[in-house]
Amino acid sequence: MEKIKRLQTEIDNCEASIELLEELDDQGIFDELCQTLVVLEKEIESSKLETLLSGKYDNYNAILTLHAGAGGTEAQDWTDMLYRMYGMYAEKNGYKIKVLDVLDGDEAGIKSITFSVSGEFAYGYLKAEKGVHRLVRISPFDANSRRHTSFASVEVMPEIEEAPDITIRPEDLKVDTFRSSGAGGQHVNKTESAIRITHIPSGIIVACQTERSQMQNRETAMKMLYSKLVEKQESEEMEKLASIRGDIKKIEWGSQIRSYVFCPYTMVKDHRTNFETSDIQSVMNGDIQDFINEYLKRTSVKN
Repeated sequence: MEKIKRLQTEIDNCEASIELLEELDDQGIFDELCQTLVVLEKEIESSKLETLLSGKYDNYNAILTLHAGAGGTEAQDWTDMLYRMYGMYAEKNGYKIKVLDVLDGDEAGIKSITFSVSGEFAYGYLKAEKGVHRLVRISPFDANSRRHTSFASVEVMPEIEEAPDITIRPEDLKVDTFRSSGAGGQHVNKTESAIRITHIPSGIIVACQTERSQMQNRETAMKMLYSKLVEKQESEEMEKLASIRGDIKKIEWGSQIRSYVFCPYTMVKDHRTNFETSDIQSVMNGDIQDFINEYLKRTSVKN
């Protein structure tokens, strides 16, 4: 309410400036008004989008997991590129990123990586990124400079400490320890501090190896497990709604949501909203908010 009142006050001030300009031909007032209106328009559009973030977990932090698809080094490099893109998006929006688990590629890139994104409405915005991302480019790893198509999947879930409607029984868990492979010095590599937890009833597997102690890794892994179980529950509810509404397209992990084309032309296109841009470098540098906004508008209208 405070934000709405502040925006209304600024609108009233702009109207007063317009009335003043009708009496005085003052270039300084006109220039200041134009600048204020540009900022005000962006703030109002941002506020409109926040009203679309009304989901149960939209205001939570997010946990993202990126997996390289088939294609070896090329797909692993694409996964690394996506991780960089989300890192730059987080930086631009004041979010903090923390790597929870990573499996490096054989020659370059990343096979898989799990990281948290902390900040206001992180899950609400980043849930728009869930799905398969497709890359088309001339591969730098191909000696014959041929064009390759690579895929990487993005999983997004809210970071949840504990869900009251989800019970995890100790006997349903299989816990394995192993030596961490990531950075962290001698302590990380010499002790079996990394944790892998398998939730037997659902088959969900989570792992954490970036904390210093086994206990810390276990706590983080359990958060990830709660989050994955909640996400699974939410997906099942969405599938039920989709079947009730008679949606043709199933809501599933395997659906390709966006294509990034570097060659023979440059384009990034979201297949769910048909929103596209030719400025692929800006997108790879984290400017993905327009894609997210279009997705939120579309799903809001649909719901």
